[in-house]
Amino acid sequence: MAGLGKLVKQAEKMKRGIEALQAQLDAKEIEVTSGGGAVKVRINGSGRFLGLTLDPEFLKEDPKLVADTVLTAVQDAAKQAKDHHEAEMQKITGAFQMPGMF
Repeated sequence: MAGLGKLVKQAEKMKRGIEALQAQLDAKEIEVTSGGGAVKVRINGSGRFLGLTLDPEFLKEDPKLVADTVLTAVQDAAKQAKDHHEAEMQKITGAFQMPGMF
């Protein structure tokens, strides 16, 4: 049963690491711009959108161009947040290989 105790300790350590990482991801802010800076999207490392800024001059452009540019910025922000989250999570979980789990 010594192996089980070690496994439980590893799981507890991983849980603490994930909880600490979640706090770091919540605090991490990523800013993405599109349209030459006309659109700015802020998102945290957990994928929560924090803000959207549109240049008033840009809003005078063709509505389809504005919509496409905003969509591109939002999609890019979501991808960057997801990639950052996965990379950071891998640092925590990659060290812990539980038999039969991965």
